Amino acid sequence: MSTKKESPSMIYTVTFNPCLDYVVAVDDLALGAVNRVTRETVMAGGKGINVSIVLKNLGHPSCALGFLAGFTGDEIARRLQLQGIDTDFIEVSHGMSRINVKVKSNEETEINGIGPDIDERDIDELYAKLDALATDDILVISGSVPAALPGDIYERIMKRLEGRGIRIVVDATRDLLVNVLPFKPFLIKPNNHELGEIFGVELKRRDEVVPYAKKLQERGARNVLVSMAGEGAVLVAEDGQVVEGPSPAGTVVNSVGAGDSMVAGFIAGWLESAGDVERAFAMGVCTGSASAFSLGLAERDQVEALLAAFNR
Repeated sequence: MSTKKESPSMIYTVTFNPCLDYVVAVDDLALGAVNRVTRETVMAGGKGINVSIVLKNLGHPSCALGFLAGFTGDEIARRLQLQGIDTDFIEVSHGMSRINVKVKSNEETEINGIGPDIDERDIDELYAKLDALATDDILVISGSVPAALPGDIYERIMKRLEGRGIRIVVDATRDLLVNVLPFKPFLIKPNNHELGEIFGVELKRRDEVVPYAKKLQERGARNVLVSMAGEGAVLVAEDGQVVEGPSPAGTVVNSVGAGDSMVAGFIAGWLESAGDVERAFAMGVCTGSASAFSLGLAERDQVEALLAAFNR
């Protein structure tokens, strides 16, 4: 499942704990009783994998890295290959990749699996794959760190790649995010709640977000993109620009993967515009919204339709 570079700037995503998402709709979920499913979907999931899928939908190839195990791992790989996603996963010997159950009813309920046992040899194999990245490549590291991995794995990866001209995008929470700032990630994408948790404040409006996003930039982040669901988003860019705006109008159908879609959209917009941060911001916001407004992840035509309205 190895990959070769397809362009001068190749995109890689890392998902430490991939999963099969089993998404079901249940009318009036009742605990302790038999419930009938009215709609069900199975898809390969995990934050980095979501980014790779959306990038593919937008016309940008990427290579998905991470750890897979067992029959569920085989199914994750199979589904991604059917979608045309390039993969180079490490196959772990013990355990199985997660099955995450997401129940859509009066309220959304999630039951997430554990994941496989990852040992030092598996981690070293991931490092070896990352060592092959070249200058101007883009690496997306996102999501939680399973108990089988060292808690500072984000920092270890960024220290290992430091000084090599690789643009690293980090979408993580709290300490995982704060601890990588000294390594100057190209882009970080907290949401307003996560940003507020870092500083012990509540942030509800876009203007409230700006000074705290700048604080993260002062600590090392080059570009800070803050998602705010229906309130829109704020970008504090490396060149000093502050770009902000509301979300496009639409009905939220499924919030799963919207943040990952924003990351993919920003990257796509940034590449397509040769680094125009306003274009990247608009593409990110509209891609995140396109996923939120549909049962699946954003497709190019959906994003283009939202962009047409967003740019008026």
